[in-house]
Amino acid sequence: MSGLKRSQVLSQELSIDGLDRKELEDLANALEEKHFRAARKRFTTLYPETGPLRRELYAKHMEFFESGAEYRERCAMCANRVGKTYGMGAYELTCHLTGIYPDWWVGRKFDTPVEVWAAGKTNETTRDIVQSTLVGNIAHSGNRKTVDGTGMIPGDLLCLDDHTWKAGVPDLLDTIKIKHVSGQRSLLGIKSYQQGRGSFEGTAKHAIWCDEEPPVDIYGECVIRTATVQGIIFITFTPLEGMSEVVLSFMPQGTAPE
Repeated sequence: MSGLKRSQVLSQELSIDGLDRKELEDLANALEEKHFRAARKRFTTLYPETGPLRRELYAKHMEFFESGAEYRERCAMCANRVGKTYGMGAYELTCHLTGIYPDWWVGRKFDTPVEVWAAGKTNETTRDIVQSTLVGNIAHSGNRKTVDGTGMIPGDLLCLDDHTWKAGVPDLLDTIKIKHVSGQRSLLGIKSYQQGRGSFEGTAKHAIWCDEEPPVDIYGECVIRTATVQGIIFITFTPLEGMSEVVLSFMPQGTAPE
């Protein structure tokens, strides 16, 4: 079929002329469902070999992932709107939670299900940014509150029958389990620096992602939580606090550049 004829056929197939109100509503619902399903699989669309999201366009992201194979502690100090939360932090955490690593991945890998934390600055920003980036929007199934799975973690891998909510904070998850390629489940915990250093005490964690710079005492607790299992910590943030103690710890010789 020639390009012209193919174009004419597609134009005819997509035409809405002659559709009645019920047919238009059905078409709109079908398109909405298609968009929703695609949104639940965003993880699989990132960093292909070709196309507008191809890996060669994201050299810093690739360097960040690769360095995880060598360093237990990493940070991505970036400008705003460069994809540090979505394309670095959330993407890598999803790899570890699910055990699904792309063929090109040369960073740190875990062979078993993991226990991880994702943390943000306040309860509200953690809910609105970190949580929504990972698991999507708040949804309801009957009288039961849940999430819609339109975040980075593929929606069909969220264990929506196995999650808890944080007391005293509207719509903020405490924990949720994620299906792992092994057939077992990983555990994702949601934290905020607002909850204080004490809330970061507890059991060992394989990975901790801090979105935005944590206070130094909380960062120290994160280091302790990952030590016994040789886990990893990665921070994605814009250094709005200047040359803080956390920022300086990632500088050569721990000093500010001249």
